[in-house]
Amino acid sequence: MVFGQVVIGPPGSGKTTYCNGMSQFLQLIGRKVAVINLDPANDALPYECAVNIEDLIKLSDVMVEHSLGPNGGLVYCMDYLEKNIDWLESKLKSLLKEHYLLFDFPGQVELFFLHDNAKNMIMELIKKLDLRLTAVHLVDAHLCSDPGKYVSALLLSLSTMLHLELPHVNVLSKIDLIESYGKLAFNLDFYTDVQDLSYLQNEISQDPRSAKYRHNITHCRYFVVSNCSNQTRTEILVNLVAGVRKLTKELCEVIEDYGLVNFTPLDIQDKESVGNLVKLIDKSNGYIFVGIDASAVEFSKIAVGPVDWDYYRYPFSRRLTYK
Repeated sequence: MVFGQVVIGPPGSGKTTYCNGMSQFLQLIGRKVAVINLDPANDALPYECAVNIEDLIKLSDVMVEHSLGPNGGLVYCMDYLEKNIDWLESKLKSLLKEHYLLFDFPGQVELFFLHDNAKNMIMELIKKLDLRLTAVHLVDAHLCSDPGKYVSALLLSLSTMLHLELPHVNVLSKIDLIESYGKLAFNLDFYTDVQDLSYLQNEISQDPRSAKYRHNITHCRYFVVSNCSNQTRTEILVNLVAGVRKLTKELCEVIEDYGLVNFTPLDIQDKESVGNLVKLIDKSNGYIFVGIDASAVEFSKIAVGPVDWDYYRYPFSRRLTYK
């Protein structure tokens, strides 16, 4: 069996930088790594990829030939790749014996919680090539500084987890930059552990950015009800604001009821931060069990135990430098 990661996340969350840094880290601890670029819009790769989707299809060609925008073009490319999955399988077969695989996917989020192309491809590869993959979902840490956007990130993470049906690790990327985004309303553990979101609802109602969103909504609705009496308009707008608050409350309750989402903070240039994430991923996809001859009870103890095993120590600096 072969192990690897499916790297996904919104545009700008740091997927390509992650694949570059993660591949270097894994090589430093003794693993042979192959990076597979499946993002046809990614034409400035900082890493050497073993497989590149541009050898099969190019986003620029699709957009011109079919008069599509970037989003429609990416959906077309994923659909085309799914229909030509044999091409990808043939490229991967030579890597299966001794490589750890990193799949760098596009940043179009609807590919992973709405459309089935990417999911079908991943499941087909798992079945035919006996892969053990973990979905690593990156979310930019700056979203923690905006309570409304943080709730959106939680919903996206939950939807993606339920849709892909893979072992899943959510990551707050660029954690080293979080202080530059402004002071957080709560400590970092609140955001990584997804604690009591009722506190966040209060924060949303007081946040000036949320007030701006509500103003825009009510401003648009004003023109719809402009022919009503002043009293009727006021009632409608008050009910609208109350409805937004109720919707926020119920969305937060959905997230808490599932209880699936939490985040691991990541500074991709920090050895300890990357190492802790690798240990978590290795546990989720079963890599830690390779080569262990033990009983089912002992495997269970490892599975439920803390992520505290050590890797070999290598003589490189705490902060990684990229080529």
